[in-house]
Amino acid sequence: MSKLRVVTRADSDDLRARVHFCAETGQIWLHEHRMLLVHAEAQASLRKELIDTLGMERAQGLFMRMGYAAGVRDAELARVRAQNLSDIEAFMTGPQLHTLEGIVRVTPVKLELDRAAGHFYGEFLWENSWEGQWHRHYYGIHSEPVCWTQIGYACGYTSAFMGRPILYREVECVGMGQNNCRIVGKPVEEWDDASEYRHFSNREPIADQLLELQTEVVQLRSTLGEMEKLPADMVGNSPGFRSAYNLLKPAAGSNISVLLLGETGVGKELFARALHDMGARRERPFVAVNCAAMPPDLVESELFGVERGAFTGALVSRPGRFERADGGTLFLDEIGDLPLAAQGKLLRVLQEGELERLGDQKTRRINVRLVAATAADLQQRVKDGRFRPDLYYRLNAYQIEIPPLRERKEDVSPLAKGFLAKYAAIHGKKLRGFTDKAKRALLTYPWPGNIRELQNMIERGVILAPSGTRIEVDHLFSCSSGQAPEFGLDVNGSLDLNRGDTAQRLCEAVFNGVLTLDQVEAMLLETAVDKARGNLSSAARMLGLTRPQIAYRLKRLHEETQGRTEAAAGKP
Repeated sequence: MSKLRVVTRADSDDLRARVHFCAETGQIWLHEHRMLLVHAEAQASLRKELIDTLGMERAQGLFMRMGYAAGVRDAELARVRAQNLSDIEAFMTGPQLHTLEGIVRVTPVKLELDRAAGHFYGEFLWENSWEGQWHRHYYGIHSEPVCWTQIGYACGYTSAFMGRPILYREVECVGMGQNNCRIVGKPVEEWDDASEYRHFSNREPIADQLLELQTEVVQLRSTLGEMEKLPADMVGNSPGFRSAYNLLKPAAGSNISVLLLGETGVGKELFARALHDMGARRERPFVAVNCAAMPPDLVESELFGVERGAFTGALVSRPGRFERADGGTLFLDEIGDLPLAAQGKLLRVLQEGELERLGDQKTRRINVRLVAATAADLQQRVKDGRFRPDLYYRLNAYQIEIPPLRERKEDVSPLAKGFLAKYAAIHGKKLRGFTDKAKRALLTYPWPGNIRELQNMIERGVILAPSGTRIEVDHLFSCSSGQAPEFGLDVNGSLDLNRGDTAQRLCEAVFNGVLTLDQVEAMLLETAVDKARGNLSSAARMLGLTRPQIAYRLKRLHEETQGRTEAAAGKP
């Protein structure tokens, strides 16, 4: 069993080193969690208002649960430090943090713990309790202990650290007129009356009702005027996503061919399935084909079928994808990669509603709803002679463009939560979500691979994160894959431009006066516009800007360049 050891200055210095202030972003970080520096008097005023509004008992439960959540968060840092420390040393992270955070000075009186055996007993002295002092200031001497947030913190921290419920009780309190506070903690079942533990898991009726009413109002406001609820496998409430999704319903009631446009990984097949499920063909087959994945010499047989002996290796007759989808929907993904010969036959099937298998002269009638999708620029392929113009105009009767994930920032968090729940269940892990830095990284990353990349990254994070913890930045992004350096976050949560040789050389060029920040911005703008072939919307997406933003910057750049030219020419 571990014995109590005096906390050294080195221990406190190690914790203080994990606190980072970033003046540029206005953020404070403790390890990977964002913190706040709040006026004690303002916090005490809020505490008083909640007590006066909810009543003493309900407010007590609320504050204990709030403290409990904070304690659980700080236990994660203790778990990180535990790799290099004894159990007692690692446990003392919590009391030291409670002191460092300005809540109360914590001095251990007696501490026994054995995590392997589940044994715990702790007795601590609390000095300068902000909560007890302010409660006494507003309400005078109280008959019972009042350091509710602090006792909740101790219970949450120790329970998370020990992996079993630990309950503390405040046996002395400054709010009761005593000089200092003193607490005792042990496993919940070792207390004669552990009813106080319900405050950590059971919300009071008024709080529940208020939260439920608030949730209902938000849901009603968000659903007014919307179409039916999204399918279970589709997530999104951003304007771009909703605009694209709302185009499905008008098309679902007809047989018009639909062309889905969007980058790789945006969810074109999900849109196609949703369109199929909305229409009258929902009970019939939905057949999906990736045209880019089929060998060119087998495309026609795969789509239209083949008769026995039509070519070497055709040992049996078999129907193609069109016949399998008869009465239902055929989804042709990456249709821009379809060979020209197959394009001609596809056009005839769409126009006539009939086909012939390869090596057969028999005509078969088919009734298929066609949905096509591509990440390529079909208009450009038509100009290059790689796509039939008549087929393009036939497919382009009803066009839906699905926005990339970088233009759907509001959807990143709910998508990430959904994938986390999915893969945690698949891999049998219980995870507590994402750290604050990981959440920010997910929101700032440009997602070139869109939803498919997000899905794969979350699964990686689930696999790497230890059970019972939160997914951290390093669990998501692999430096070896070249992903993390694209947006790398430093310890303060700011963009880290020092990762990678190219970024380092760029920084040194600015630091040494070879380049100015304006020149770097001009280079980025001009390069993006050049890569986008003058398309400002596309260039803006590359830079994570809106079209008006990039237009404004280009105008300003042009004006500054013109001004310098006129100055050099001696014009006033």
